Amino acid sequence: MTLDAEVDALRRVPLFRGIDATKLRLLAFISDRTRFAAGERLCNQGEEGDSAFIILEGSADIRVDTPDGEKTVARVGRHSIVGEIAILCDVPRTASVVAAEELDVLTVSKDDFLRLLKEFPDMSLEVMRTLAQRLERTTQDLAALKASGEAA
Repeated sequence: MTLDAEVDALRRVPLFRGIDATKLRLLAFISDRTRFAAGERLCNQGEEGDSAFIILEGSADIRVDTPDGEKTVARVGRHSIVGEIAILCDVPRTASVVAAEELDVLTVSKDDFLRLLKEFPDMSLEVMRTLAQRLERTTQDLAALKASGEAA
């Protein structure tokens, strides 16, 4: 995949919607292109987050540890970003990410990602919006789960 193709793929990531091509080109340039085989782990719940992953091709399962063992709670695919919470909040990884099929990602380091956010406030705003939307969805899911548990 060429740099232009990577920029085009980044443009389709909701987190980077509205970010101009020059900034996306810089992000693509400073990121490492990595391939993962099906079943390979990108990161593990509880470990320190030193990078985020932008999925260019393929899909990955988001897994969390439960008392009954590891459970898949979501599947993410092309044009998704994962692993950003750990680097933004400076907390351990909140979930494990496992390639569901062959996966092609851009890996961006914590330092580079934070530097971009500092230099480009419009990118920071998009990150905030995306995280707020995820929080709202999670809150709704938890409320629905609680309601279904009370009805049982």
